[in-house]
Amino acid sequence: MSWIWRKRSGKYPPHRMKAAKEHRVPLSQAALDLINGLRRLKGNVHLFPGAREGKPLSNMSMLMSLRRMNRTDLTMHGFRTTLRDWAAESTQYPREVCELALAHTRQDKVEAAYFRGDPFEKRQAMMSDWAIFVTQPFGE
Repeated sequence: MSWIWRKRSGKYPPHRMKAAKEHRVPLSQAALDLINGLRRLKGNVHLFPGAREGKPLSNMSMLMSLRRMNRTDLTMHGFRTTLRDWAAESTQYPREVCELALAHTRQDKVEAAYFRGDPFEKRQAMMSDWAIFVTQPFGE
Protein backbone atom coordinates (compact mmCIF):
# COMPACT_ATOMS: atom_id res chain seq x y z
CA MET A 1 0.00 0.00 0.00
CA SER A 2 1.46 3.34 -1.00
CA TRP A 3 0.68 5.76 1.80
CA ILE A 4 2.49 9.03 2.52
CA TRP A 5 1.61 11.45 5.30
CA ARG A 6 1.97 14.91 3.78
CA LYS A 7 0.09 17.11 6.20
CA ARG A 8 2.27 19.39 8.27
CA SER A 9 -0.06 19.09 11.23
CA GLY A 10 -2.16 16.61 13.10
CA LYS A 11 -5.43 17.72 14.62
CA TYR A 12 -7.09 16.77 17.85
CA PRO A 13 -10.83 17.45 17.77
CA PRO A 14 -12.45 19.41 20.61
CA HIS A 15 -14.00 16.32 22.21
CA ARG A 16 -10.50 14.84 22.74
CA MET A 17 -9.09 17.94 24.46
CA LYS A 18 -9.42 19.08 28.10
CA ALA A 19 -10.26 22.63 26.99
CA ALA A 20 -12.82 21.30 24.45
CA LYS A 21 -11.04 23.25 21.70
CA GLU A 22 -9.39 21.85 18.55
CA HIS A 23 -5.61 21.62 18.84
CA ARG A 24 -3.37 21.53 15.79
CA VAL A 25 0.00 19.86 16.28
CA PRO A 26 2.79 21.03 13.98
CA LEU A 27 4.80 18.09 12.72
CA SER A 28 8.53 18.36 12.09
CA GLN A 29 10.13 16.72 9.08
CA ALA A 30 11.60 14.11 11.44
CA ALA A 31 8.09 13.28 12.71
CA LEU A 32 6.76 13.06 9.16
CA ASP A 33 9.64 10.76 8.18
CA LEU A 34 8.91 8.53 11.17
CA ILE A 35 5.20 8.40 10.37
CA ASN A 36 5.87 7.60 6.72
CA GLY A 37 8.23 4.81 7.75
CA LEU A 38 5.59 3.01 9.81
CA ARG A 39 4.25 -0.27 8.54
CA ARG A 40 0.56 0.01 7.76
CA LEU A 41 -1.87 -2.72 8.71
CA LYS A 42 -4.52 -3.44 6.13
CA GLY A 43 -7.91 -2.33 7.36
CA ASN A 44 -6.55 -0.25 10.25
CA VAL A 45 -6.66 3.53 9.87
CA HIS A 46 -4.63 4.24 13.03
CA LEU A 47 -1.00 5.35 12.90
CA PHE A 48 -0.30 3.24 15.97
CA PRO A 49 -2.55 0.18 15.77
CA GLY A 50 -3.44 -1.71 18.91
CA ALA A 51 -3.58 -5.41 19.65
CA ARG A 52 -7.27 -5.56 18.75
CA GLU A 53 -8.10 -5.42 15.06
CA GLY A 54 -9.14 -1.95 13.93
CA LYS A 55 -8.37 -0.36 17.32
CA PRO A 56 -5.66 2.18 18.20
CA LEU A 57 -2.77 1.55 20.56
CA SER A 58 -3.97 1.77 24.15
CA ASN A 59 -3.19 4.90 26.17
CA MET A 60 -1.54 2.56 28.70
CA SER A 61 0.86 1.00 26.17
CA MET A 62 3.68 3.48 26.68
CA LEU A 63 3.38 3.33 30.47
CA MET A 64 3.53 -0.46 30.32
CA SER A 65 6.63 -0.22 28.08
CA LEU A 66 8.32 1.95 30.70
CA ARG A 67 7.43 -0.60 33.38
CA ARG A 68 8.84 -3.48 31.29
CA MET A 69 12.06 -1.46 31.00
CA ASN A 70 12.08 -1.14 34.82
CA ARG A 71 11.84 2.66 34.46
CA THR A 72 9.43 3.32 37.30
CA ASP A 73 11.24 6.65 37.75
CA LEU A 74 9.68 7.92 34.49
CA THR A 75 6.13 8.91 33.63
CA MET A 76 4.46 9.64 30.32
CA HIS A 77 3.67 13.15 31.50
CA GLY A 78 7.39 13.57 32.11
CA PHE A 79 7.96 13.55 28.34
CA ARG A 80 5.77 16.65 28.05
CA THR A 81 7.63 18.22 30.95
CA THR A 82 10.93 17.56 29.19
CA LEU A 83 9.74 19.51 26.15
CA ARG A 84 8.63 22.41 28.33
CA ASP A 85 11.88 22.48 30.32
CA TRP A 86 13.96 22.37 27.13
CA ALA A 87 11.96 25.22 25.57
CA ALA A 88 12.32 27.40 28.68
CA GLU A 89 15.96 26.65 29.40
CA SER A 90 17.50 26.24 25.95
CA THR A 91 15.49 28.37 23.51
CA GLN A 92 14.20 31.89 23.03
CA TYR A 93 10.63 30.85 22.19
CA PRO A 94 8.07 33.00 24.00
CA ARG A 95 6.23 31.44 26.93
CA GLU A 96 2.94 31.66 25.03
CA VAL A 97 4.30 29.56 22.15
CA CYS A 98 5.61 26.94 24.55
CA GLU A 99 2.35 26.74 26.48
CA LEU A 100 0.25 26.54 23.32
CA ALA A 101 2.46 23.73 22.00
CA LEU A 102 1.31 21.71 25.01
CA ALA A 103 -2.32 22.83 24.58
CA HIS A 104 -2.24 24.55 27.96
CA THR A 105 -4.98 27.09 28.56
CA ARG A 106 -4.45 30.47 30.15
CA GLN A 107 -5.48 30.62 33.77
CA ASP A 108 -5.95 34.39 33.68
CA LYS A 109 -9.43 34.74 32.12
CA VAL A 110 -8.91 38.39 31.15
CA GLU A 111 -5.67 37.59 29.36
CA ALA A 112 -7.30 34.57 27.71
CA ALA A 113 -10.13 36.76 26.42
CA TYR A 114 -7.63 38.96 24.56
CA PHE A 115 -5.34 36.24 23.24
CA ARG A 116 -7.19 34.09 20.73
CA GLY A 117 -4.50 33.54 18.12
CA ASP A 118 -2.64 30.42 17.20
CA PRO A 119 1.03 31.11 16.40
CA PHE A 120 1.18 27.90 14.37
CA GLU A 121 4.29 28.83 12.36
CA LYS A 122 6.20 29.66 15.55
CA ARG A 123 5.08 26.40 17.12
CA GLN A 124 6.16 24.58 13.96
CA ALA A 125 9.64 26.13 14.18
CA MET A 126 9.85 25.15 17.84
CA MET A 127 8.88 21.55 17.09
CA SER A 128 11.48 21.37 14.31
CA ASP A 129 14.12 22.57 16.77
CA TRP A 130 12.85 20.03 19.30
CA ALA A 131 13.19 17.25 16.70
CA ILE A 132 16.81 18.26 16.09
CA PHE A 133 17.47 18.25 19.83
CA VAL A 134 15.93 14.84 20.55
CA THR A 135 17.48 13.11 17.54
CA GLN A 136 21.09 14.13 18.14
CA PRO A 137 23.33 11.58 19.85
CA PHE A 138 23.53 11.94 23.63
CA GLY A 139 26.37 14.12 24.85
CA GLU A 140 26.79 16.28 21.75
